[in-house]
Amino acid sequence: MSLLSHRFPADQERCKINFIPACIYVIFAAAKKERTEKTVMLENRGKKMLYRIGRMMQGAGACCALLSCANMASPNGGPYDEQPPKFVSSTPAPYQTGYKGKRIEILFDELIQIEKPSENVIITPPQKELPSIQVMGKKIRVELKDTLKPNMTYTIDFTNSVSDNNEKNVFENFSFAFSTGETIDSLEISGTLLNAANLEPMPGIMVGLHANPADSAFTTLPFLRTSKTNDRGRFTIRNIAEGTYRLYALNDANRDYLFDQPGEDIAFLDSLVTPTFEPALRQDTVWKDSVTVDTIRTVEYTRFLPDNVVLFLFKEKFRRQYMLRPERPQANRFVLKFNAPADSLPRVTLLDRPTRDPWFLMQPAEGNTVLHYWITDSMVWKRDTLHLQVDYLKSDSTNMLRPQTDTIHLTLRKQRVPKKPKKGEAEPKVFLTLQTKASGTIEIYDTVSFVFNEPVLDLKREALLLEQQNDTLWTPVDFTLLQDSVDLLKYHVRHPWKYGANYRITIDSARLQSLYGHHNNTCETSFQIRKKEEYGHLYLNIEGVAEPAFVELLNANDEPVWKGRVKDGGVLFSNLLPEKYYARLIVDTNENGVWDTGNYAGKRQPETVYYSPKIYMMRANWEIEETWNVTDTPITRQKLPEITKIKPKDVTRKKRDYKEEGRSSGRSSGGAIGLPF
Repeated sequence: MSLLSHRFPADQERCKINFIPACIYVIFAAAKKERTEKTVMLENRGKKMLYRIGRMMQGAGACCALLSCANMASPNGGPYDEQPPKFVSSTPAPYQTGYKGKRIEILFDELIQIEKPSENVIITPPQKELPSIQVMGKKIRVELKDTLKPNMTYTIDFTNSVSDNNEKNVFENFSFAFSTGETIDSLEISGTLLNAANLEPMPGIMVGLHANPADSAFTTLPFLRTSKTNDRGRFTIRNIAEGTYRLYALNDANRDYLFDQPGEDIAFLDSLVTPTFEPALRQDTVWKDSVTVDTIRTVEYTRFLPDNVVLFLFKEKFRRQYMLRPERPQANRFVLKFNAPADSLPRVTLLDRPTRDPWFLMQPAEGNTVLHYWITDSMVWKRDTLHLQVDYLKSDSTNMLRPQTDTIHLTLRKQRVPKKPKKGEAEPKVFLTLQTKASGTIEIYDTVSFVFNEPVLDLKREALLLEQQNDTLWTPVDFTLLQDSVDLLKYHVRHPWKYGANYRITIDSARLQSLYGHHNNTCETSFQIRKKEEYGHLYLNIEGVAEPAFVELLNANDEPVWKGRVKDGGVLFSNLLPEKYYARLIVDTNENGVWDTGNYAGKRQPETVYYSPKIYMMRANWEIEETWNVTDTPITRQKLPEITKIKPKDVTRKKRDYKEEGRSSGRSSGGAIGLPF
């Protein structure tokens, strides 16, 4: 008996059961014939065949039984590619001189792709006609459409747009240069572009040079050499010839490489720049692994200067002024809307019939871009259509404000008709309504305000009752009632609130009357002032700035929540809630209390902004004093990552633990895989 027959007797029997019937038929057919030598020989061959087939089936069964105990797993394909594409060759060769062709081909060692070539590939000098940039497997082909300039160094800066086709490993800061003349210009200028208002790094913005020092070059001539900022706001302008230049940044809306639209973001350096270079040393670290240093080598290299220029991007204060579609949402109110805040209010005249003057009350809103007109004359608001003449200032084709007269016709919107009361029921009464946020717990520094739904006639402080709770008694207290200086529907109640005290404000029904005869319903609201020990206090000693300035405390969203002017070298913030704060200082040159943008024609930079590189953790019942020298930390590193909104992309892929990949998906299900014999 064979080894397999001994180990798998049951399988041997199954083989006989499945395969012997066909052979038995042959044997019984042969038995009916004469038993000759030929018949005996055929019978013996059949037995041998049966024996061989049985052994083959037994072997297959044994293999299946062994395989059923193994884990089934898909191969993981080996290590992932973590290397960027490598340059192989090109036509022309890198830094080739005397090249006159318009086609540039660059070959890599693997299949590649380019992310948004029209945006990320920068060709210098700038091309008036867009070049053709194609990816052909492992090759990049660039076709220049413009006529090549003589004795000019051309640079194709791919920034971080080239990566391999599968794992997207980026070939960082890849650029290619050649010259139509006999020499290659090789100087460089680099730096950082920040948002002037909040020091955010500004990616994807064009930075360019002019050899012409005249101020008009920026507005009339395209750049001589350009680059674009990366995800960290860093830029490098390469292959510059010796000389002196003006440096600019431009968010070029129409791709003409010059500042010719007021809405374009710009930056400019006040001084001229002269690129140069010097020999320098740097430390290069060689790592054994991710945590162990192998060697630290000192390497010589050429340092191009300047390499730390900082530009501040801003948009000039300009918006085209024109009137948007007017509205009449109510019979007694119409609305005029403008594209920009109105420096001077429009003059509105009723056309079809004379009326007593004034016939409306005007309520500005949304920064003087929306003007609400409440009609005071009932003979006017009862008309179905108002025919008005509006005289205002409008921007012309040269962006200058010119007098403009428009005639408008305002028809009342279709109003929802209320259901008529049933017979015997009274008409529903319309009340003058008001809203206030004075409820629950409010802060010691808050002003209690009321906002009405329509203008109120002759509102006096006697109509309101303000009371403070002493033990169980409510005692009236004095207060001041003021109408808001901008919003005629808003009124403020001011009183020196006391820490931890309870207050309530009561307005009896029918004490107030609106311009349209509506009276108020009874109103009562109560609130409590937060306790003194629940607040903290912060004092900042400010150093490094002598000009007028103010400081803003910011929340985690980089939004100002407090503002204080710097006096006698410091600023005090009292009654702060226990939270995490950040700080920003604005050099307020004109002392108007707001940050002001710059102006290129007037050679005026935007007002300087500094960020504190510290987090101020305020706790209840704490008093903190800190010293902040605004120039101690380089301005490119002042804004903390926690509140920086524009985050750089990770161009280096995180290494993967491919040794363990695929194992979890290949666990055995526990059942044997069998083949029917």
